[in-house]
Amino acid sequence: VQLQASGGGLVQAGGSLRLSCAASGRAFRNYTTAWFRQVPGKERDFVASISWGNLNTNYADFARGRFTISRDNAKNRSYLQMDNVKAEDTAVYHCAAQLIGNTPYSRSAYSYWGQGTLVTVSS
Repeated sequence: VQLQASGGGLVQAGGSLRLSCAASGRAFRNYTTAWFRQVPGKERDFVASISWGNLNTNYADFARGRFTISRDNAKNRSYLQMDNVKAEDTAVYHCAAQLIGNTPYSRSAYSYWGQGTLVTVSS
């Protein structure tokens, strides 16, 4: 599966942004998808995931209550709705997918990655 992230941009603190991840290939519904983020000089951190099958969601502590991950299998898309953004949310956001995955937090479990989309939050 190939992934392409979009929707990044400049947003003011307290505002909202929705990221989109478009997937090509078949059987998208069988992939757990996730968003990670990375700032220069730091590791790529888990943000949120949504499982294949039961659509169970997981969030990093900093994302819980502000970000919402969702997916539309009919459109082969995954989304990250970011609300009440903060300056520290500034990063490159990457979408990722793992086939029939059950290890949502592990970066190494994701075999497929999209290019990043830059989110810049101005304070």
